Amino acid sequence: MKTLYKIAMITAFAGIQSALAQKKDENIGTEVVNVVKPYTPTISDAFKVKETPVIEDDENTKKEEIKYNIFSYPVASTFSPAKGKAATVDREERKKYFSNYVTLAAGNYGTINGEAFVTHNLDDTQYVAALLRHLSSQGNIDGVALDNNFSTNGLDLTYGNRQKEYTWKTDLGYQRQVYNWYGLDYTSFDETLINSIDPKQTYNTVYAGAQFSARNSFFHEAQIQYKRFWDGFDSAENRFFITPDFDVKIGKEKVKVGVVADYVGGDFAKDYTGVTDLSYSVFNLGIQPSILYQRADTSVQFGAGVFYSIGKQNGASDNKFFIYPQIKASHKLVGDLMVVYAGAEGGLKQNSYADFVGQNPFVSPTLTPVTPTNQQYDLYLGLKGKLASPVSYNLRASYLSEDDKAFFLSNNPLGLAPAADYFGYQYGNSFGLVYSNLKTFSFFGELKADFSNTVTAGINGTYYGYSTDLAEAWNMPSIKVGATLDIDINEKWNAGTNLFFVGDRKDVKWIASVDDTAFYTSEVVTLKSYFDANAHVSYKYSDRLTGFVKLNNIANQNYQRWQNYQVQGFQFLLGATYKFNL
Repeated sequence: MKTLYKIAMITAFAGIQSALAQKKDENIGTEVVNVVKPYTPTISDAFKVKETPVIEDDENTKKEEIKYNIFSYPVASTFSPAKGKAATVDREERKKYFSNYVTLAAGNYGTINGEAFVTHNLDDTQYVAALLRHLSSQGNIDGVALDNNFSTNGLDLTYGNRQKEYTWKTDLGYQRQVYNWYGLDYTSFDETLINSIDPKQTYNTVYAGAQFSARNSFFHEAQIQYKRFWDGFDSAENRFFITPDFDVKIGKEKVKVGVVADYVGGDFAKDYTGVTDLSYSVFNLGIQPSILYQRADTSVQFGAGVFYSIGKQNGASDNKFFIYPQIKASHKLVGDLMVVYAGAEGGLKQNSYADFVGQNPFVSPTLTPVTPTNQQYDLYLGLKGKLASPVSYNLRASYLSEDDKAFFLSNNPLGLAPAADYFGYQYGNSFGLVYSNLKTFSFFGELKADFSNTVTAGINGTYYGYSTDLAEAWNMPSIKVGATLDIDINEKWNAGTNLFFVGDRKDVKWIASVDDTAFYTSEVVTLKSYFDANAHVSYKYSDRLTGFVKLNNIANQNYQRWQNYQVQGFQFLLGATYKFNL
């Protein structure tokens, strides 16, 4: 300890002397140094301490034993601690869910909309459900002389069974629709003839089907359905299809095999001129194997479709064999922010009278031949991802080649004779079909945004360019644009809107000859583009009862969806939905 003390004193004294010397002459001057010999560094042997240092303290300090004595005495206090109490957690009120509902609404144009859905669990795995639907309107479109009311009534029944390893359900339903061929070119007809026309048409559908899916089986899923469709002019059609899918694991890859068996057959009581009856049947049988390759950020599916079509039109056979590419791939360039995808896909699309009516209910009951569309290939390249966490995008360019593509085209009037000589669809107020090849270039863009749990929005648009052997791609729009916005204002109020725009289309207008009213010439006409805006507002009065208002065609545009078929103007619908449990 004495040694350490001496060293400390010498160090302190040296520091004081240095400080005084520097203070005395802070300018130490400059001097030139001449290097006579270059510096040549050498490395000396390392020096290691080889012995343990000895502690030179004169004596080791011993620890003294310390004894503690506590002197306690009472202190008067009024403090009394409170008993502990567990903290409570605020619980959100559990939302009530209802399995059944009834909706009823009414609006202008004599519109009535009703819907009732009921479901019941028979036990933990079985359930039944029923849906009853009604929609009708009295029409009353300005400037339309013929009846233009319409209605749809339907009933759907379901039985389902949910097991751990598989689920299946069966469906049974009926639907009846009423429409009128009200799209006359009224400048060509006098009032007496118009009043004699009966434009009414009815469509009826009965269907039965089943769906099956398994979780841990090579038999992945299957769908089967039979549909009977007929109208008010003795036309009838039967459709039956079954589509089982199989999944097989081979190493790390998954092999999928889809099978298609699709039959459609029917007959029309008369052709358009009312002379002969028509019949058709088509049976498509196909197999679509593919193998799925997935590695990290890349997914590729290689496949092909092989189809054999057995067709018969008015007794004449027409059998064909088809092979299609079914290849698609995607790669994540920047995670989910940027995903590039591409593909080459084709297939045989089955057409039917019921499907054509679903697209255009004003077709004539004379649509022969009904033949499938050969979608040779659809080449596409796209980019999708997220611009930000709530905003997603999708861009896609495609080139589609089709053969036997069906186009809707206005039928020519058969003459100006009284309605006793013609049916209600033979006055140029119905549509027929023409088939041809079609090549379509399209560009699609879409933005979707979920700004929060209460605000969602989206906008999309598609541009189409057509090439066909026909004079025009009849009734095919050049552009389509749509936008949606939904807002949950608060727990009670909800509002939303949807807008859409459809570009110009081409059709044919038939002009009666001055010399012979039974002879018509045609000219190409352009159906103007149209814009439609719709909105809805709902108020939640209680967990069970919600009122709503729907506004359609807010801009009040009497545009034509099909030639001479203008739509209803501004429409409103006021109604309520009541939910309940059985």
